Amino acid sequence: MSSHPSDVDDGRSAPPDDHWSSVSRHVLNSYREANNALLAAMGVRPVTGSDATRSAADTTVETPAAEVAFGDETWIVERSTDDHDSLGVGDYVRFSKPIADTDVTAFAQVSGDTNRLHLESEFADDTQFGGRIAHGTLVAGTISAALARLPGLTVYLSQDLEFTGPVEIGETVTAECEIVEDLGGDRYRLHTTVVGEDDDPVIDGEAVVIVDELPDE
Repeated sequence: MSSHPSDVDDGRSAPPDDHWSSVSRHVLNSYREANNALLAAMGVRPVTGSDATRSAADTTVETPAAEVAFGDETWIVERSTDDHDSLGVGDYVRFSKPIADTDVTAFAQVSGDTNRLHLESEFADDTQFGGRIAHGTLVAGTISAALARLPGLTVYLSQDLEFTGPVEIGETVTAECEIVEDLGGDRYRLHTTVVGEDDDPVIDGEAVVIVDELPDE
């Protein structure tokens, strides 16, 4: 994109108001595209042009939040207990999902991490990985997803991570979080790992969380 302003005034330059409107539309369109990419990565239908023209009453929709909360058909969850009161050392939760190309591109847009290793095949082919790989912090997000599925309301206090291997685009990963210590006051220390499709670990670490009882609905 050129950064040189035009000094030519041939009488056809747009009025200031028109120029500002054009810039505003460009910014709005860029925001909408980024937002739709994120929604697509989460399995939520993006808002279309026809949707945007509806009245304010018609566009108040709660389904996207519900869809994200309950998950996607490609996500698999397993946990040792459904009872918050019995939660203790040895209990675990596992969460599996494929790391799709849409996840990677959406994460790059949202986080600002546009490392070419994750986005450009031609560039990534010449690296030590021989192709594009997923962002490490994107993969680590599956640990947070697993912790969120403990019985109760999970609040992160800390997380240590060690990245031990790459994850290819399209690979399904599984995060497992196991309680190794009850710290009291609904606080727990957990061993957190993520493995790839070959069951080799790609992330190893430790988390400390609070798991409160769910509020009354």
